[in-house]
Amino acid sequence: MTNNDILKKLRVALKLHDTDIVKILALVDFHMTTSQVNDLFRKEDHPKYMEAGDQVLRNFLNGLVIHLRGPMPASSAPVVKTKGKDQPAPHRASGPRRP
Repeated sequence: MTNNDILKKLRVALKLHDTDIVKILALVDFHMTTSQVNDLFRKEDHPKYMEAGDQVLRNFLNGLVIHLRGPMPASSAPVVKTKGKDQPAPHRASGPRRP
């Protein structure tokens, strides 16, 4: 399965238009025009077909996360000061303790 196939399936499953995909890519500062996005969804034998590289798919998926969940907060982990340096607090699992 190619990156183009993955993009096509996600576009159909999420009912996205080409303009939506352009906006999603812009969320991660990856800019493509509507016609370039349209070229990704053409048949492979079409003269204007464009292969979606790993960078396009990666940026689309990262933008999709922001589009669906919203932007990440500036700092979600509490900061603990140790020896003059700020470090994130260790993650503690909830649930029963194991002996």
